[in-house]
Amino acid sequence: MEYFEKFVSVANGIIWSDVLIYLLLTVGIYFSVRMRFFQVRLFREMLRVMFKGEKSSAGISPFQALAVSLSGRVGTGNIAGVATAIFLGGPGAVFWMWAVAFLGASSAFIESTLAQIYKRNEKGLYRGGPAFYIEKGFKNKSIGKVYAIIFAIATILATGLLLPGVQANSIASAVHNAFFIDHTYIGILLAVLLGLIIFGGIKTIAWVAEFIVPFMAIAYVLISLIVVVIKFDQIPEVFGLIFSSAFGANATFGGIVGAMISIGVKRGVYSNEAGQGTGPHPAAAAEVTHPVNQGLVQAFSVYIDTLLVCSATAFMILVTGMYNVKGPEKDLIVDNGVYYMQGGVKNFDGNSVYTQAAIDNALSGKEVFDYNYTGAGSYLVAIALFFFAFTTLMAYYYIAETNVAYLTHKRGGPLLMFLLKIAMLISVYFGAVKTAQLAWDLGDLGVGLMAWLNIIAILILQKPAIDALKDYERQKKEREEPVFNPEELGIKDADFWAQK
Repeated sequence: MEYFEKFVSVANGIIWSDVLIYLLLTVGIYFSVRMRFFQVRLFREMLRVMFKGEKSSAGISPFQALAVSLSGRVGTGNIAGVATAIFLGGPGAVFWMWAVAFLGASSAFIESTLAQIYKRNEKGLYRGGPAFYIEKGFKNKSIGKVYAIIFAIATILATGLLLPGVQANSIASAVHNAFFIDHTYIGILLAVLLGLIIFGGIKTIAWVAEFIVPFMAIAYVLISLIVVVIKFDQIPEVFGLIFSSAFGANATFGGIVGAMISIGVKRGVYSNEAGQGTGPHPAAAAEVTHPVNQGLVQAFSVYIDTLLVCSATAFMILVTGMYNVKGPEKDLIVDNGVYYMQGGVKNFDGNSVYTQAAIDNALSGKEVFDYNYTGAGSYLVAIALFFFAFTTLMAYYYIAETNVAYLTHKRGGPLLMFLLKIAMLISVYFGAVKTAQLAWDLGDLGVGLMAWLNIIAILILQKPAIDALKDYERQKKEREEPVFNPEELGIKDADFWAQK
């Protein structure tokens, strides 16, 4: 077992190396230029189409698809991940997270538009995602089929079996620390709640996501606004700190600019997941008149995740000064005294404790440094983490289910779907009680493999999505709502749209 754990750790280091991170960033730049920075040109259109379109017996609304997608994008990384970025890269890392979100929106557009183009109607439900467009889009069908199967298997293992337990453990730890509820009871509650939702299928998942996701995002942003208003006088200084740090103009952070950019890019990619292949699954389920509609909506979801929710965390932490920054020699170049105790040892690395400290500082008005007690910040962060991670569990299930449906196409698969549900609920329960580092590593390995397979695929298959965007913009000049005909664009194997 020890050798297997080492193998997984080494494999993770290779897959999640800087090569992947900067490949995702470079692809985002390339797509942005190729589509003439549609993120700016079509921003108003993104807002318009978000609430357009109707649900149907086979599909969900564009807004519901956005909500399910955000369920996966908005998670514990929006709280703990941002704090870690500031600890490792300083305030300037926030700027690079913003840059990644802006550029990553183009990758999210390509993958989600492709998912719509190559989706299919299976037993009265729309299904689609990377496995579907890899199989249909590749000219060499044999290679495409094998490629798609590998993607589907990696996705099922990562999102259906491994990562759910990790998310459940994050929920259980946060709730236990704030409310002192036993992990066993939390595990049972999570399994029951999730079971009630996932046994209802995508319609139930979409309905719950449509209600919870806007609520949790708005509530969290409102909390951050309260903190920022209390510390309003610090806003100009924080903006100056972010921008001066990002380009090495601030003397304190001049020695960690390289780490700052790397960490900011990595955390941005981890958080918004643009190009990683998760967002296309719910995007394909939307009922729209043109694939570009949902491509635009999913591009906007990247903005919501990073520019709104991640920024809310960052500003709470920075305006209150409740953070530390690690230097190049592993010393603290900024030490604001924020720490938590673990095994009798002081830890200054942040995670959700920075956000807890920020809220407590703003509401209590006193400088609190040791977070072994339960304050308002602990309660609010625990509740936020519960909703963020729970909706991520819902998204994980739907992504895994879609790939099971792909593998069992035309051969049924109800038994495998049932077994997937049971396996995921077991993973959630045991993850809440106790999760191992190996589960984290194996889950990350699966998601990393998804990212590599998907980013290469959308680079190869980009043309139909870009042609669809040109077609959409051309039609917008002629009519209010563009409609899609793949044959007019020379797009082959878009069977759903050809039949429609």
